[in-house]
Amino acid sequence: MSDSLFERLQSDMKAAMKARDKDRLGVLRMLISKVKSTAIDDPQATEDAGVTRVLMTYAKQREEGLEEARKAGRDELAAAEEFELSVVRSYLPEPLSDEELESLVEAVIADEGASSMKDMGRVMKSAIARADGRADGGRVSATVKKKLAG
Repeated sequence: MSDSLFERLQSDMKAAMKARDKDRLGVLRMLISKVKSTAIDDPQATEDAGVTRVLMTYAKQREEGLEEARKAGRDELAAAEEFELSVVRSYLPEPLSDEELESLVEAVIADEGASSMKDMGRVMKSAIARADGRADGGRVSATVKKKLAG
């Protein structure tokens, strides 16, 4: 049986300690801390799905930070955000391509019998569950709207 995502984070943190890779170690410690913090309220947060949710949230924050740093012309901050983002992405599943996301949404719409924007909530819930951390909510929402609108 393969290690869980949380166990992988912990073992990679130990490896970063031994390698004296301070930058990677800092990111991994932050991620483990966020997972443990989430686990206080949700005991299942250390399971793969919970860890993936935490990582996706953190990645989205880093993307926003990167965008802000670039707008402000802060190259050193942008480089730090890019590094953190690359570490986080190495633990996330491969994102769905636009074509894969469209076919997933089309399948959900067919399964749910959705025909109008009134059905968006049901479709979103199922589509996000099926995407299983491989597409962020914004992309799913835009695709669902496009498909339900016509």
